[in-house]
Amino acid sequence: MLVKNLCVFLEESFPLVLQESYDNCGLLVGNDQTVINGVLIALDVTESVVDEAIKKNINVIISHHPVIFKGIKNLSNPNLTNRIIIKCIQHNISLYAIHTNLDNHHQGVNAKIAEKLNLKNTRVLAPMRGTLLKLIVYMPIHALPILDKAIFENGGGRIGNYSACHFRNLGIGTFMPNDKANPTIGKAYIREEVEEYRVEYLVLSHQKEAVAAAMISAHPYEEVAHEWYPIQNVNEEFGAGMIGTLEYEIPVEEFLHLIKTKFNCGCIKYTKPHKPYIKKVAICGGSGSFLMNDALRQQADIFISSDFKYHDFFDAEGKLIVADIGHFESEQFTSELIAEKLKEKFSTFAIQLTEINTNPINYL
Repeated sequence: MLVKNLCVFLEESFPLVLQESYDNCGLLVGNDQTVINGVLIALDVTESVVDEAIKKNINVIISHHPVIFKGIKNLSNPNLTNRIIIKCIQHNISLYAIHTNLDNHHQGVNAKIAEKLNLKNTRVLAPMRGTLLKLIVYMPIHALPILDKAIFENGGGRIGNYSACHFRNLGIGTFMPNDKANPTIGKAYIREEVEEYRVEYLVLSHQKEAVAAAMISAHPYEEVAHEWYPIQNVNEEFGAGMIGTLEYEIPVEEFLHLIKTKFNCGCIKYTKPHKPYIKKVAICGGSGSFLMNDALRQQADIFISSDFKYHDFFDAEGKLIVADIGHFESEQFTSELIAEKLKEKFSTFAIQLTEINTNPINYL
């Protein structure tokens, strides 16, 4: 199994198009033609994690946080990032980062947190825009079943929990081939009129290439009349944070103790409770203060995340309990999530979680 195969699987599952503009996901160090000996999964890449991989004869490290965030102009400066990169190159270790594309996926980081809290009726807290396209394609009537099948099998025609979706109109298409054409219908320099369908499909932007290739291959015409349009509908499957409900109301203090135990928190910083019970829970792994207004707007009882600044706690305005459980603590189950995903697909190499606790913060 090659590193390339691993990259393709991860990027089909959690597309790179979902990463934020500041992020740096994907294969950061290594050759994608390298044969995989084993995979080590960690939240962060530290020198100790690389040493662990060397000791275990593992040549791929998958981390949530990228080791390379900023531009690197040289490798002569002995800073932490450079030391890690050089050591990985020396030992032929590939580094792969799966960060905000995992955060922004409905089966990603926040889904795992929701699972740990047994949340029900979960949905993305702040759905993304700009991830959807509309495909319009014109076809002869008899070609509809074939085109439908090709487009649906490559991910087109999905709307939320529904698949095999399209809208079609019947009309008349006209065309006149020249003497260089190889028409399915008609002859050179004779204008034809054919009953055709105008069919519309929703397509996720990262699936455009696959859907387009399938459409071209399945279409009976030499020239396929079609159009692509970006649309600004929200995509309920992708976006930041998650919100859901507990099966039963839980007293605030009991729920905070549950969080502290479940996430092994050194401490929890939280705002004064505005109500005695918790039912609706908003979550965001990592730094989530930017979702405060979304949690308020959706009337969450508590918002669990990390890295809130002093003044962020005031923004709750006594209408929401804000619980800062720590960055590492909020994302610690991400490694488990990645391992589970890989084990669904691969059995030809060992998949291990790091034994190193990479949390840089200690509590007294």
